[in-house]
Amino acid sequence: MSKFSIEDKKKLLQVAREAIKSKLLNIELTIESFDSETLNECCGAFVTIKKNKQLRGCVGLLTSDLPLPETVARMAESAATMDSRFPPMKIDELDETKLEISVLSPLKTISDTKEIVVGLHGLYISSGGRHGLLLPQVAVENKWDENSFLEHTCLKACLSAHAWKDSKTTIQIFSAEIFGDKNG
Repeated sequence: MSKFSIEDKKKLLQVAREAIKSKLLNIELTIESFDSETLNECCGAFVTIKKNKQLRGCVGLLTSDLPLPETVARMAESAATMDSRFPPMKIDELDETKLEISVLSPLKTISDTKEIVVGLHGLYISSGGRHGLLLPQVAVENKWDENSFLEHTCLKACLSAHAWKDSKTTIQIFSAEIFGDKNG
């Protein structure tokens, strides 16, 4: 069952889109306050931007001390302008994009990879000061099994593909409520 109502999801997606628009037009964003207890929680979130079904930006935080709408706004701005894999978005791209928001549960350290449920869990792997994160939907989109998911998360952390087998490596899982808009 969804933690967020359809209205909550629409509000968060609107906040994300308005944040990007404000950032690209260099105008101040005002985030309205929401009565929803769920929307005012402090938790991690990622905002993914796709254009023509291709990744255009994705930035997030594992945790946040800010209410969710503020976290989503900041992550949306960063995904549009600060993702080092892409040049900053231009305002004329905005109408061609699809936004997806992933609201994260707290991290849980695991000792047995059998606890990982592909499609339900995202992974955060760390070792020797390096870390990598992949959202739950990444494994599904790429049709990865558990081992492939672990290996790709290690590679994202700039570790060897099999670093997850090392006792010095920390593997953490999280779940995410994922929702997007209909644009792009």
